[in-house]
Amino acid sequence: ENLIKGIADKMADSGWRELGYVYISIDDCWALKSRDSNGQLQPDPERFPSGMKALADYVHARGLKLGIYADMGNFTCGGYPGTTLDTIQIDADTFASWEVDMLKFDGCYSNSSEKALGL
Repeated sequence: ENLIKGIADKMADSGWRELGYVYISIDDCWALKSRDSNGQLQPDPERFPSGMKALADYVHARGLKLGIYADMGNFTCGGYPGTTLDTIQIDADTFASWEVDMLKFDGCYSNSSEKALGL
């Protein structure tokens, strides 16, 4: 969390934003290794103690946009919970509730059915 906030501050204060560089993207390994009881992805509270919504608010307050990583399949490339056809709506709703602006959607563990759909 502090790393992302520091990047946001630097991008806003050093001219990057004015040059059109407005996205800060969180890559793999941001989540806990299990979903909550509602099936939602959970940010690791040790790495993101304020939560993703608060982090998105911080980034947005600096005129920037926040991106996040997900993976179509049972797991992410790093072994964290992935997005399956059963959880895709839950994950989309979760990211929207956090006001995430961009999704990097990988496919490390997608199966043949998901690949056939172009996911």
